[in-house]
Amino acid sequence: MNPIAFVEAMSALKLENVFNPYADQCPVHDRADAVVSRRENLLQYLKAAAEIGIDTIWMGRDLGYRGGRRTGLALTDEYHLPEMNQRYPGASFTQATLGPAVAERTATEIWSVLRAIQLPPLLWNVFPFHPHEPGNPFTNRKFTSGELKRVNELNNMLIKGLKVRRVVAIGQDAFAYASKFDVDVVAIRHPSYGGIRDFRNGMSALYDIPVEALTPKRQVSLF
Repeated sequence: MNPIAFVEAMSALKLENVFNPYADQCPVHDRADAVVSRRENLLQYLKAAAEIGIDTIWMGRDLGYRGGRRTGLALTDEYHLPEMNQRYPGASFTQATLGPAVAERTATEIWSVLRAIQLPPLLWNVFPFHPHEPGNPFTNRKFTSGELKRVNELNNMLIKGLKVRRVVAIGQDAFAYASKFDVDVVAIRHPSYGGIRDFRNGMSALYDIPVEALTPKRQVSLF
């Protein structure tokens, strides 16, 4: 897979009521160079993943308005960008928004597990953009079937290009989607909506890590 061509393909997608962090500028929170920063974040991420030899994807549903919409990185908020630099050697990730770093609860749970494993996965989403309610960009909604069709080829390109052998599907939407690819799929409960305990137990069993080691260092109030 050519990472530059992949980022360009991601940047080219335009959909109504969908924020594309690699093409769209947020008039409220973004710095002037935010789009360039998020494209570079994704490019650096893909190059680092290929260099490390990552063969596993942790797949969520879609980007959230407190996390990936701002960073351009799945399941990763701004608070964890410094750790991102450490976990994916050779890459450099920057904040694209104004003001202090914003934390997201789901990202906090995800990163509590990432600290405890040796080889990090590639973090991704079924729908790698931020779908929101009409007229309210700072909301989260599930992608539509039509929107999903527009990203199938992108996801297929990513999985084949990185020679992915396993997808850890975080949530039922991810599990149902990932099962269509010719890879091993493991289902883990999403930590939102009362799923924190099941999420930690699932990751503990999958990676043979004590549950106590997966307690986040920082607690935040929103998913």
